[in-house]
This record gives sequence, C-alpha cells and structure tokens, in this order.
Amino acid sequence: MGRCPTRKVKKRRLSHKAARRDKFEVKGDDLVYTELRKPETETKPLELSEDLPGMGQFYCLHCDRYFCNVSVRDDHFKTKKHKKRVKLMNGPAPHSQLDADLAAGMGMPDNGPKLMAA
Repeated sequence: MGRCPTRKVKKRRLSHKAARRDKFEVKGDDLVYTELRKPETETKPLELSEDLPGMGQFYCLHCDRYFCNVSVRDDHFKTKKHKKRVKLMNGPAPHSQLDADLAAGMGMPDNGPKLMAA
C-alpha cells in the first residue's frame, strides 16, 4: 500500500532549546514577587550594560526580560503571556523553596507541643 505520493504534510518537530534556555536564565517566581513588593524608594535605576539588549534600559520586571527598544517592550506589554504573568504576580505569593522543602518532609521536625518541664 504505502503512502499517498501527493501528501506533503510533515510532522513538525518543535525545538526545546528556547524553553530550556528560558528555564535557566529567568529568575524564579518567588524572587520576582519579592522585588515587586519592595517600595519604590529601594529600587535602583537600570545600569547601562553592553551585554544586554538595548543596553539594559528596557526591562519588564514581571517577566524578567530585557528588550532592544521601547516599541518592542510596549508590544510585549500587550501580549497574553505578560498579562498572565502580571496577574500571577499580583495574586498570592508563589511557592518558595522553603515551601517545597516542607512539603517534601525536609523541613524542621514537628515534635508536637512542648510539655512542661518536670
């Protein structure tokens, strides 16, 4: 039998390289959440850096991303991914490493209430 010779549809293979890169270069949710909760007086102005896109001047704090110019950053602010991230950061605090350790049973032992010394 075989395949139909006129069929040109191929199975798309998606690269996971970008997802892996984002996983290790982006700050954790708990770190971004604590930075957003700092008062405005404690935040520092962005420093010039030749290694970052746009000399490090166009930054999205919620997504922890740098952009090459203002128009690209403003387009990012309109995306669904950014809006979801803002909603997540404005809600309750995300889980931290301490929460994960406690859930895994690696936290401080719970020995129950302290009894009176006799």
